[in-house]
Amino acid sequence: MKILLTGCAGFIGSRVCDLLATRNHEILGIDNLSDSYDVRMKQWRVDNFLTPNAIEWVNTDIGDRDAVMKIINEFHPDAVINLAARAGVRQSIDDPWAYYQTNVTGTLNLLEGCKEAGTSRFILASTSSVYGAKALPFSEETAIDSLLSPYASSKKAAEDLCRLYNHLTGIDVTVFRFFTVYGPSGRPDMSMFRFVKWIVEEEPLKLNGDGTQQRDFTHVVDVARGVASSLSRSPGFEIINLGSDRPVELNKVINEIELMVGKSADIVHYPLPQTDVIATWANISRARELIDWEPEVELQAGVASVVDWYLENRSWAKDIVL
Repeated sequence: MKILLTGCAGFIGSRVCDLLATRNHEILGIDNLSDSYDVRMKQWRVDNFLTPNAIEWVNTDIGDRDAVMKIINEFHPDAVINLAARAGVRQSIDDPWAYYQTNVTGTLNLLEGCKEAGTSRFILASTSSVYGAKALPFSEETAIDSLLSPYASSKKAAEDLCRLYNHLTGIDVTVFRFFTVYGPSGRPDMSMFRFVKWIVEEEPLKLNGDGTQQRDFTHVVDVARGVASSLSRSPGFEIINLGSDRPVELNKVINEIELMVGKSADIVHYPLPQTDVIATWANISRARELIDWEPEVELQAGVASVVDWYLENRSWAKDIVL
């Protein structure tokens, strides 16, 4: 299968590329190496996932309509996996335009390209943030009417575009709502990387709230498996949660890291931002039923994978500005 994968140097995208390469798919990647966080992290993924697999990729922005149309018309993919995104709840308040340019306009450009090229399969990365403050666990049937950030709003708009293009063109669409994805070479704006860095480097650990907030941490390896498993489906339009179904308190994560590195966290508490929810928890019954998917990486092993990666790459990772 010929697959166009956007965000190929991203945290999830690079892992999906690595997995699909082992299954002998023909992959063309797109990434603009955005400086939304330290580009060295993205270059590490290029060097360790894309280059060893000889994956071709184009340095461009999916917000560039002409570039996207040209790539899709020349490559003629059987499927597009759109993992390119501006991510992060709090940052989206400072620069909502960047989020809409990538997450909404970028998705629109890709869908239009699929329509012109006759591409019949589209997969979109969405987020648990679209649920806002809803009753737990979050289910795909839940009404989305309590968005708390421009990031969540932009991803919901991208979902709506996918639903519309499925209706207008018949393209098969799967929307995955990811829940707190973590793992080696993870985004440095996410809590797991920050907690590891702060504890290892004996820096103050900046914790919003009292740490009793719960997050449904999902390992990137499990997420990549879920995305890859859906490629051969012809679902019409569907939304699927990918989460661990085992939310844990942030305090427990901090304690796991402390035990692994043999150091205590110097925790400094800050007020809980209005964009944050108290807990996230994925109902994954639909993932079990439709794609026979279960999370396999337990929290302790997952945290260990992050700690090990950080220690192996500490010479430069310690200098990443958070």
